[in-house]
Amino acid sequence: MNQSKKHIHIIGICGVATSALAIAFHKKGWTVSGSDKGFYPPVSTALENAGIPFYAGWHHEKMISREMGGIPDFVVAGGSGTSTSNPELAYAREKNIPVLAFAEAIGKFFIRKNSIVTVGTWGKTTTSAILSYILLQSGMKPSYFTGGVSLSHDTGEISDSDWSVVEGDEYQTAIWDKKPKFAYYSPTHLLLTSVSWDHADLYPTEKAYFDEFKNLIARIPPNGLIVSCTDDAGIKKVIAEAKCKVVTYGKDEAGSAAKPDYSYHNVFPTKKGIFFKIDKKSTDETFSIESPMLGRFNVENIAGCFALALEIGIAPAKIIEAIATFKGIKRRLEKRFEGEVTVLDCHAPTAEKAQSVLQSIREVYDTKIIVVYEPNTGGRQRESVAQYDNAFGDADVVVIPRLTKLKISDDPQKPLEGNELADYISKTHKNVAYIEDDSMLVEKITAEAKTGDVIAFLGSHGFRGMIEETIISLRRRSR
Repeated sequence: MNQSKKHIHIIGICGVATSALAIAFHKKGWTVSGSDKGFYPPVSTALENAGIPFYAGWHHEKMISREMGGIPDFVVAGGSGTSTSNPELAYAREKNIPVLAFAEAIGKFFIRKNSIVTVGTWGKTTTSAILSYILLQSGMKPSYFTGGVSLSHDTGEISDSDWSVVEGDEYQTAIWDKKPKFAYYSPTHLLLTSVSWDHADLYPTEKAYFDEFKNLIARIPPNGLIVSCTDDAGIKKVIAEAKCKVVTYGKDEAGSAAKPDYSYHNVFPTKKGIFFKIDKKSTDETFSIESPMLGRFNVENIAGCFALALEIGIAPAKIIEAIATFKGIKRRLEKRFEGEVTVLDCHAPTAEKAQSVLQSIREVYDTKIIVVYEPNTGGRQRESVAQYDNAFGDADVVVIPRLTKLKISDDPQKPLEGNELADYISKTHKNVAYIEDDSMLVEKITAEAKTGDVIAFLGSHGFRGMIEETIISLRRRSR
């Protein structure tokens, strides 16, 4: 296939992931075009800088126009373009233009003979980014794609290497395809970070969720490799399905009879980064690790990446150097502002993830922590409310904003609204508020924050500019 003469059109191109996909194809020599409901910086700026044509709305006549590159060889439906009623999607199917869901496109064009896939309820985005960065810094030139925006390298790239690194999301591939995205990635090497019931909107029972991971593990070839975290109770329930070599990593528990193959210890988290050591059991070696990323939970992520990278033959010094220079991921405990008050932004859209992030923040900040929290769709299901019991124990103030409007069915069990979520959290937390107006919310949290305090935005959405307004307000106050 002569990729330089192929044309791909991406419906829903303005998402973080889909725009990165577009740029990766463009860099490889494809003709790329796209459409979406609207375009906003920084995505629109990145597409313009890459020279990728796009337009607002759904117009099949524009999709096949000369300005866009003519009739596309493939159409990728991602983000807001996955609705089965989308006119461009319907036209492509009517004219027999091949249509790929986002995950199918990754599986078809990015996955290589040696396919490293990072999976888990949490940690998969960060670990896919760290691993792809380690392989790049080691000269292996992998094809890779991560679900978040790295602060150190591009989000995705298509190469001719025999290696690929991608994030394996367990959420459904598309409205018309309920299979998890990772079903398309054919892993030979799996980094398994965690398994804890999530996405209750798609997996109504814990068993349904765990079964998808069991199925994935069972498909790893006998000559493959699984690197799994022994600290996670959920992994212990699914790892028995493995037919290949399993390497373990986790905390060095004093007195434990079953020490993992790679154990971390002497963890020292600070406001500037984390420092710790990793022992390799088979060789009795100890490696000193330092990283500029925040959060004790990232020690576990880094340890898993270190173990997998070492197992595939990368020199320890190269791995350690890459970890020390990897700056982290946008929206993964990203420090957005540091002045009299520190503003943090983190993708923590479930009670369990929020609790873990808050524990890491509390460990290095002994002042007031003000949290603005918005859950993902699964975190708004009524079946999941018990997970909020005591989840915000490390926060001093919890504020629930107006929650993003969801497309809901006629099911009488409607998702939780913001006021209901606030009421439930208040059963185990004293200072909880629901504020529907964004401006009033910003006014409250900036007034509440004093010198040395932390404002943490935890959730799955972009908070409608509230983070930026909070930073502007704090800067004005410090003048």
